[in-house]
Amino acid sequence: MSMKVAFIGLGVMGYPMAGHLATAGHQVTVYNRTTAKAQQWAEKYAGQVALTPAKAAEHADIVFMCVGNDDDLRSVVYGADGVITGMQAGTILVDHTTTSAEVAREVSANAALKDIAFIDAPVSGGQAGAENGVLTVMAGGDAAVFAKVQPVMAAFSRFSQLLGEVGSGQLCKMVNQICIAGVVQGLAEGLHFAKQAGLDGEKVIETIAKGAAGSWQMENRYKTMWAGEYEFGFAVDWMRKDLGIALDEAKNNGATLPMTATVDQYYADVQVLGGGRFDTSSLLARIEALHKNR
Repeated sequence: MSMKVAFIGLGVMGYPMAGHLATAGHQVTVYNRTTAKAQQWAEKYAGQVALTPAKAAEHADIVFMCVGNDDDLRSVVYGADGVITGMQAGTILVDHTTTSAEVAREVSANAALKDIAFIDAPVSGGQAGAENGVLTVMAGGDAAVFAKVQPVMAAFSRFSQLLGEVGSGQLCKMVNQICIAGVVQGLAEGLHFAKQAGLDGEKVIETIAKGAAGSWQMENRYKTMWAGEYEFGFAVDWMRKDLGIALDEAKNNGATLPMTATVDQYYADVQVLGGGRFDTSSLLARIEALHKNR
């Protein structure tokens, strides 16, 4: 069923996500801080452009957001130009930004004052997942509300799951990033060891990927890591933001995350090397720099 939707934020994730919604037959109005990018999107997908988040949200049944961080989220939600100002009672606000669970609960509470339902719905799958429409969505909120938005989100996702009350989606995304951090560091060390041992990287990965060591990161990143190329995915700057959120939440819930804290600092080292925009597999670049300078 075609719905009127708005999409706020046309970055590397939001641009293709909004595109999939339009391709699926929904009536999409977009807002982006850089208006030229919104106009480019509208020309490609025959959608509408709004000059403020509030205007984009005015006639939408569902408003989707995918911005940078907690502060960016607040900037498009609140105030005279914010989505809550433009949305009608009985509509739904869905946030695909990776944020703290705290801000998800805050936005939900403020939206409820106007009888607007809220779902926090961070995603995994990266830019390629967004472009191919195969993201994984981790959601928090009311089950009946989630049931309404799930078929619409299917335009850009291959799996979506409700984890619990508002904030649960963000907590699940933290688990996702914690797990990725450890896997990438292990892969980086393994590839470094293989190089030092004089092994054929292609044959090593072909062999171990079929066993217990196999992972998405191994299958999709080992070739570029071996070649020292780090322009193929989620940036280090954004990963540090996400790990910082997880580490802050761990202080609140008492979780012990020694590996996550360590890898976060390794990513800080990559930033010092000038790799803030490298993809997350660049932990190998840090190891090789240390080896070269020892």
